[in-house]
Amino acid sequence: MARDRYWKLTSEEVEKLNYNIQKVLNWEIKCVREPEENAEFIGVFLYKQGTPFDYNPIKGVTYYHNNIERKEVPEITKFLKSKVGGEEKERGERVFLEGSKEFFSGKEVGQLARELESRFMAKASISIEFENLTEEEKEQAGLPTAKLLPVPGSK
Repeated sequence: MARDRYWKLTSEEVEKLNYNIQKVLNWEIKCVREPEENAEFIGVFLYKQGTPFDYNPIKGVTYYHNNIERKEVPEITKFLKSKVGGEEKERGERVFLEGSKEFFSGKEVGQLARELESRFMAKASISIEFENLTEEEKEQAGLPTAKLLPVPGSK
């Protein structure tokens, strides 16, 4: 299976993409607050095959947080649950929304990134990983070659 990861995409770039959602393996929105040296960030992601929780994968949106005040975590969870639903399960710095709405289109991912930026005063950077995209599909989707990060050992 050939895999390609596009990274450091903005919400505006992602909203304009028109790719085959069946070929998306996962996406991640990483929202970093200024100053970057403080390493305060929230990462929201979705794996098509589920996210590992103990030994079993959980389907649905998951997020992690780093150097975010503990009192802010429920607000982040509430916001995401209002968007995608799901049953909350917490493990360390990760919160799983089991059974939440799953979406993979550029429009939906970009829109969520934009809302996260606004709501939590952070700058979003998006990565999307695909499987078996042809060169023609990459071009038709509008995926920027400059932001392609090949996945080692995937071809």
